[in-house]
Amino acid sequence: MCERYSLATNKQDLENRFESEMLDNFQPRYNIGPTQLLPVITSDSPRGFSHFYWGVTPEFSKNKPVSLKYINAHAETVHLKASSKSAFQRRRCIIPADGYYVWKKVGKKTKIPYRITFHDKRLFSFAGIWEEFENEAGNINHTFSLLTTEANSLHKDFGDRMPVILEREQEKIWLDKFKGTDQLLAILNGQDADAMTAFTVSQMVNQINVDSEYLIKKTSPMDQFGNYTLFG
Repeated sequence: MCERYSLATNKQDLENRFESEMLDNFQPRYNIGPTQLLPVITSDSPRGFSHFYWGVTPEFSKNKPVSLKYINAHAETVHLKASSKSAFQRRRCIIPADGYYVWKKVGKKTKIPYRITFHDKRLFSFAGIWEEFENEAGNINHTFSLLTTEANSLHKDFGDRMPVILEREQEKIWLDKFKGTDQLLAILNGQDADAMTAFTVSQMVNQINVDSEYLIKKTSPMDQFGNYTLFG
């Protein structure tokens, strides 16, 4: 599962990397979580950023609020399940990021947060699907879900799933509305663990209302349990 990620970059670098126009102002994000309004690029509009809510309500579910249940979808079955089949066929998207957070269980109650990035600190994207639905107020909302796949060796300490991360050429395939099921499923694999790194970060990342640059900085596990004055 992927519950939190970051996009700690600026508007120009974001536009340059994804060759898409950002009409709205953009500020770096260090602690992105479900239900927030976030930049994505869709197969319907690949040359411009859209802003969708993270947390998909399936197409068949009307007048429902954004649901945490639908923040992720399994890549292996996304083309088969009723909650995602239509979106896989017609409504695909990529979600820009520069890192994401995972938690390692230590003992019965303690979980230590880690940040995962690429060694070269590059921007990348998650594979996603999106939905359009009518909310309780009668307005149209757009929401998205991240796809996950089997964890690579780097992720084994954190769980059995990891987000599907796309290379540039794979992004083009994923956003191509004319690609077939087999071509799409072929790119939904885990990234090479050797290209990635994981390091501990502040426990403050657990608080979704905290969105500060220090959250993406390496922090020793000892500092995580109380010594937050270092970041004041």
